[in-house]
Amino acid sequence: MRNEAEADSSELALTEEIEVRTLADLARLAGVSAGTVSRALAGKALVNAETRERIQALARKHGFRPNQMASKLRSRRTGVIGVVIPLGHDKRQHISDPFFLTLLGALADELTESGYDLMLSRAIPDQTSDWLERMTGSGMVDGVIVIGQSNQFETIERVARHYPAMVVWGHHREGQIHCSVGSDNFEGGRLAAEHLIKSGARRLAFLGSTVGIEIAKRFEGTLAAARAAGLTVTHLPVHMAHEQVFEEVSSALGYGSGIEFDGIVAASDLIAMSALRVLFENGHQVPSEVQVIGFDDLPLAAQTFPPLSTLRQEIQTGAHLMVEKLKARIAGQPAPSEVMAPTLILRDSTR
Repeated sequence: MRNEAEADSSELALTEEIEVRTLADLARLAGVSAGTVSRALAGKALVNAETRERIQALARKHGFRPNQMASKLRSRRTGVIGVVIPLGHDKRQHISDPFFLTLLGALADELTESGYDLMLSRAIPDQTSDWLERMTGSGMVDGVIVIGQSNQFETIERVARHYPAMVVWGHHREGQIHCSVGSDNFEGGRLAAEHLIKSGARRLAFLGSTVGIEIAKRFEGTLAAARAAGLTVTHLPVHMAHEQVFEEVSSALGYGSGIEFDGIVAASDLIAMSALRVLFENGHQVPSEVQVIGFDDLPLAAQTFPPLSTLRQEIQTGAHLMVEKLKARIAGQPAPSEVMAPTLILRDSTR
């Protein structure tokens, strides 16, 4: 008569010989129904912990992977989130822009940890009026994240009326339909100008194109602080595309024409970095002659010379909020917009 050790060894050898290709194979091996196996592999609490762990251990042992495509078809979910960047305000801007890359990296981490893949699209709205509907109506995504409203606020509002599973990084308007997460851009511009004025600046310039709503609000905040101090602000439109920003900043500042400023509010860190270079090449000392402050607090901002003062957007927190709100909306739950307060980060480019 065989002892217990021999019996266990024989049973183990038998299970190792079984080829597990389907849920039914794994169910026979575990001595449960295929439905129980499906729920156990999905981590559902409907299956008690001991059975769930035993089934998952058997699946690992036999290298079993459920048919993800079939599972998604049954649940009518794709496991993919569409991320679209509309560039109606500046078609020459690229996804390689440091701000986009920073936010995309944070979003990718958040989506991956939530079990989603990411499908990325760069849209030029003036080439097609249905740029957003093509993503939301594709059947390829469970929800959509839009990075920046550009000059497409009304388009986003129109789509949001019938497509709730969407969250947008950008400005919040009272009464808007779509869910947005972003910084208080007006307050950021106000804080930037207020600091420059308190530090002695009197001839202020704002560098940035105000076609997009976020930059427009930063300019409005800058104007408000200047007016409160009895000062004016010269608006110098500069685009965001990295291949043209230096030339545009150099031309806008107009050195050699007699127009000079002692305080510069830049619409982004990238524009501020170009301003630092232009000032250096024209022999100006920062911050003793000219103070410069950016917007974003990208990782590069602390590496410039001198290190750049800026308004920090909470990009990591924003990415987390966007994904959590999108998950809620996919599940049919309410998710209101969120406006985050910017933080003034002082470094050596201001006094």
